[in-house]
Amino acid sequence: LAVWLRQPETNWGIEINAFDSRGNDLAVTSTEPGEEGLQPFMEVKISEGPKRVRRDSGLDCDENSPESRCCRYPLTVDFEDFGWDWIIAPKRYKANYCSGECEYMHLQKYPHTHLVNKANPRGTAGPCCTPTKMSPINMLYFNRK
Repeated sequence: LAVWLRQPETNWGIEINAFDSRGNDLAVTSTEPGEEGLQPFMEVKISEGPKRVRRDSGLDCDENSPESRCCRYPLTVDFEDFGWDWIIAPKRYKANYCSGECEYMHLQKYPHTHLVNKANPRGTAGPCCTPTKMSPINMLYFNRK
């Protein structure tokens, strides 16, 4: 029903069958003259139910967090603070950054990583505390040319 309200073109109707306790069909038929006020109707109430939330395995931290594992930290880029007055919009945006140590199990995502670590245990396993998603931003700016 919620989809029908958001996308009415997907509303192909609904069929309702009604039976009494003996299994007899309680078919709704057209009204006879004088019975117009006795037409059946259906009232539908929509309520917000619990929604599934995608599990976010990343950690959100702030500058006061004692966490040493890889965390996402807030970072707001303010173009006015840089003196970049030629940027009209946005004046600032939330960039965030990742920092922290990576647990060995997170470095085992690919079999190749495990083999390289076995071959050279003192070597570096490479970065793992990196963003998993980046999004572009739209900018409006003066071009002084």
